[in-house]
Amino acid sequence: MGTEQETKGAPASRSASDVGTPKRTKEIIAKYGFSFKKSLGQNFLIDRNVLNNIVAAAGLDETKGALEIGPGIGALTGRLAETAGRVTAIEIDQRLIPILTDIFAEEEHVTVIHGDVLKIDLPELFRKQFDGLAGVSVVANLPYYVTTPILMKLLEERLPLEHIVVMIQKEVAQRMAAKPGGKEYGSLSVAVQYYCVPELVCTVPHTVFIPQPNVDSAVIKLTLRDKPAVDVPDEAFFFRVVQASFAQRRKTLANNLTAFVGKERREALNELLTAIGIDPGRRGETLSLEEFALLSRSLRDAGLAS
Repeated sequence: MGTEQETKGAPASRSASDVGTPKRTKEIIAKYGFSFKKSLGQNFLIDRNVLNNIVAAAGLDETKGALEIGPGIGALTGRLAETAGRVTAIEIDQRLIPILTDIFAEEEHVTVIHGDVLKIDLPELFRKQFDGLAGVSVVANLPYYVTTPILMKLLEERLPLEHIVVMIQKEVAQRMAAKPGGKEYGSLSVAVQYYCVPELVCTVPHTVFIPQPNVDSAVIKLTLRDKPAVDVPDEAFFFRVVQASFAQRRKTLANNLTAFVGKERREALNELLTAIGIDPGRRGETLSLEEFALLSRSLRDAGLAS
């Protein structure tokens, strides 16, 4: 799982809680001679209001825990340490571990783990770090380049989460929250809304980061559902149908699904779509989660796709 370095003490000290300002960020970068790696998507947030909005959206208190992914130099970590009863931060960049360890040396409820969240055994981490807490949320400023893989891992592993509150690229957040019929609505919208109720918290200009990214960000809150939004007998098949339906956005549902089931079954496919009340001439972006569930069940029951 990687090395763990637990810090001691409480409550949050000035050095831990004041990281998220331009002055402190520049001081820390200079003190440790830190240089940014573009390949890791490192952009440090320097706006206290945005940090406060992120933490407030998570609904944390001393009975709850927070998992942070990609803490950087700890701007968000410091605010989480002031609010949550337990904070565990996973950082992939080994160069940041001694910085975080120094900054949070007085925080016994903060744990810093060096590792790649996509490779870590998250169920085991939750058992070890958050056992006995009233609830746990993921709260993070995620690197743009790896946002979707991280979020899908968190959702697919059915972790005992209350919320996922993350700052991500604005366009990706809009796609996650999009409703059927709009240009932003796609397979990511369906996947996220299958597991969660999304809510856009705020938009974040690129000017409040060091260094500044090329695009604006948004904070999105995903509230985990007690059970998926729709009932499907085969989740893997459901998501295959969804992906196939959006394969080429300009094509009709019938054309996209013909490639999925095979050209020799096109007539049977059109008959099935008509029978379940879905016009073959519609496009994938017009279908609701309920219609995708009906479509996948019908295709599966009819044996039109393996």
